[in-house]
Amino acid sequence: MPETVDPPRSNPYAAVLRTPGALRFSAAGALARLPMSMVGIGAVLMVQGLYDSYAMAGRVAAVLGLAQAFLAPQIGRWVDRHGQRTVLLPALVVTVTGLGGLVTAAVLGAPEWVLWPFAALAGGSQGSYGSMVRARWNHTLDDPRRLHTAYSLESSIDELVYIVGPVLATTLATTVAAPSALVLAGVAAVVGGVLFVVQRATEPPVVPPDAGVRRRAVLLVPGMPIVVLVFMGMGVIFGSMEVVTVAFAEERGNKGMSGVVLAVFALGSLVAGLAYGARHFTSPPSRRFVIGMAALGPGVSLFLLAQSLWVLAIVMFVAGLAIAPTVITGNGLVQDMVGRHQLTEALTWVGTSIGIGASIGASFAGVRVDEAGSAAGFLVTVGAGWFATLLTLAASRTLRRQAAARHEG
Repeated sequence: MPETVDPPRSNPYAAVLRTPGALRFSAAGALARLPMSMVGIGAVLMVQGLYDSYAMAGRVAAVLGLAQAFLAPQIGRWVDRHGQRTVLLPALVVTVTGLGGLVTAAVLGAPEWVLWPFAALAGGSQGSYGSMVRARWNHTLDDPRRLHTAYSLESSIDELVYIVGPVLATTLATTVAAPSALVLAGVAAVVGGVLFVVQRATEPPVVPPDAGVRRRAVLLVPGMPIVVLVFMGMGVIFGSMEVVTVAFAEERGNKGMSGVVLAVFALGSLVAGLAYGARHFTSPPSRRFVIGMAALGPGVSLFLLAQSLWVLAIVMFVAGLAIAPTVITGNGLVQDMVGRHQLTEALTWVGTSIGIGASIGASFAGVRVDEAGSAAGFLVTVGAGWFATLLTLAASRTLRRQAAARHEG
């Protein structure tokens, strides 16, 4: 596997990006991930703007997110068995078809049930480019410290995408046209996806299971169900927050600021992720994962204190500080739990779990906002944060034991 020799005291991020081919596949993967931060809020803004219903907007976004959540692991499984290029190119065609149909149906004022199959197509075919990029890093690097830095870089890119994406989506949807955010998301998906898959030199080879090892479902790997449930709780935070922030900003007469406020949340996560990735830790990922999740419940509880957009933005920045380090560590924990022949699928489950939770959160928050306003919607966010925190604390011993057993094996 290609490696580069780092000069003394070099920037760890610059060092890993000097690995042959790394900058190209990481940049292409970043562009291909832009839709993941635009499609959800873009669907909410488009449907709410054209149909004047947050509940309907939340349901359509939920269908889109659930389809991605349930089918992304299957795409990851196919990638593990057949390779990235073979699977991702046909998936891109389906994604563009789904997004185009969703926009067309909404603009024509079609009934809600017509929007659902197009939303399912668009979401179900996206896959998880974050897991594909991380699989390339895992193939390219064999130093655990450098891999930690690379995973941290990708989580920081995820957050950067969530800073840029919502701002673009809300700006386009509120100043140009309601569907324009989804149109741009489709363009980014095609350009980024094609640029990513044509890079064959860094594409991970298909890895068969070790001799005598039976291939079993990733969700049956000990410890994985707990990780999935915890990240589902985190996803509920994200999904509910998207809907509630739009409503909160509209109640205060500045709906266009919702994307900026959501970007501040991602900025807090980005700052924490970059600082976290620049350090090397000797403690096991399971312990760091528990510490990160322990901060999440108290962090999101601060949302209940917000009475203005400025206060909400500050609170979101503080709460966001717990996100990227926890996701980075969660990816490392998952890597410790599974074999290389299932790595893409397992890493996809991190994003998938968040996607399932986000869909649930968007739907429930949309209903609560329509019934009682944004304050009621934030209760969904806070409840999800404490669910994830308490579950992690209760299962901390199990996570530590399972990750250690796999690592020693």
